[in-house]
Amino acid sequence: MVFLSLALIFVISTSGCREVPVDRLYALQLDHVPSSEDWRSAMPRLVTVRGGFENIPPRLGDIDEDIVHTSTASCHHGAALPDPVHVDMRAFYTDQELFIRLSWDDPTRDDRFRQWRYDGEVWVAQAGFEDGFGLMWDAQSSFPGFTCSYACHIEDFGVSGANFHARNRMRLARADSLVDFWNWKAARTARSGFVDDRYLTVEKIVADVPGEIFYPNSVLAQSGAEPFTEGDAPLYDSEGKLIDAEFRLSGTVAPGFLTERPIAGRADIKAISSYADGRWTVVLQRALDTGDKKDVVFVPGDEAGVAFGLSIMDNTLDQHYASSTEERLVLLADTTLLDGSMKE
Repeated sequence: MVFLSLALIFVISTSGCREVPVDRLYALQLDHVPSSEDWRSAMPRLVTVRGGFENIPPRLGDIDEDIVHTSTASCHHGAALPDPVHVDMRAFYTDQELFIRLSWDDPTRDDRFRQWRYDGEVWVAQAGFEDGFGLMWDAQSSFPGFTCSYACHIEDFGVSGANFHARNRMRLARADSLVDFWNWKAARTARSGFVDDRYLTVEKIVADVPGEIFYPNSVLAQSGAEPFTEGDAPLYDSEGKLIDAEFRLSGTVAPGFLTERPIAGRADIKAISSYADGRWTVVLQRALDTGDKKDVVFVPGDEAGVAFGLSIMDNTLDQHYASSTEERLVLLADTTLLDGSMKE
């Protein structure tokens, strides 16, 4: 806390008489990769996300359970939203790279998306999805008061009596803009230590490098049949070896999905993930400027910073919590930390 106080005093003193916004995620400069002590002492920004699907087993189904969209006044189903999730965000940067840490409470560790389990006779695909998050960056400062709402659109909406249907689609309403989208998946990307680097268009989300990199670990899928159904089995075990007829103990598991490591621009963002004491912690690492025109650029000393939106997924692929207030990342200039002390 001593470091944090010194850092805040430094920011205020170097700003003169100007008011320093407190509703920002500030990144101080380091001359090294952030250590555990650096992260403990970093300036936190608590970003609140609301309205998602909360996975708390055991859990009884509720006809009114839904996401942000079905709990709006226009839908007015009357369902109570789950408690908001508070995400602790911290950031540092070096001459070349940006580091962001996200940490949030989650009572269930969901990183076994459709994991296979052998019961002694047959393989059975388990139910469930995966945890995750999405970071959206207003890369060209195109949207005033940027939040996730700029990219979240309801399509095919309809209400007939007691029946409601709608399809949510992530896309942009304007073609003359760029939103960089970072997507961390607890099962499919975390195991390989990266974040899926994508961007939004007026039609959909597009990968920086096109092509599928996530494949069902399924014998049936090889022939075009529906995976994870009766009679299916995994192709590869948890060590990446082809599964043969050799003896296996009951309870043996295999991944539900296989991930092909991304290349070039889709592999720009590294991630180190951990789950402990009911809490996810993910540290991201990316170049300040990747040189890719589809990626956001982070500029030290830019007082406006870059606006972003945050969504959290709890054992779901789409029913997300989302931030609803404008958030900004600002890389403070002339704040280099050398061996844990402030540069003067």
